[in-house]
Amino acid sequence: MWTKPRATAVLLLLILTGALFSAIGLFGPPGISKMTITHTVLFQFKAGLPVEDVKAACARFLQLADTCAHPTRGGTYIISLKGGKDHSPEGLQNGITHGFVVEFASVEDRDYYVAKDPAHMAFVKSIEDLVEKAIVVDFTDGEY
Repeated sequence: MWTKPRATAVLLLLILTGALFSAIGLFGPPGISKMTITHTVLFQFKAGLPVEDVKAACARFLQLADTCAHPTRGGTYIISLKGGKDHSPEGLQNGITHGFVVEFASVEDRDYYVAKDPAHMAFVKSIEDLVEKAIVVDFTDGEY
């Protein structure tokens, strides 16, 4: 039979082990990847556009974090979305003027966003006359 201090120590050890496994991604909802997908989008806006049009397009992009809803789980599914105007001193932009980074919990979420999400599809349509060039690169951190 265990003494109360020993039982408390074992319980504490189990809790800490579970917290560690959860933190490193060994436990989690079934069917959801433990590694996030990073979706990077780079735009070259057309020359001569009014600054207000570019800023409005960027604001619409950033609003997708709040307007893209998951079709089965409900609610938003974009983990994070940030972006802004380029100001790199390296001179390697090749015409790219703005960059955005969108993070998804799974490949499935990213795939839905890219191919089916009505809010994203409407955004893409809204910028087709504003963008000269777009570059998209997706990756999972640590996969080479």
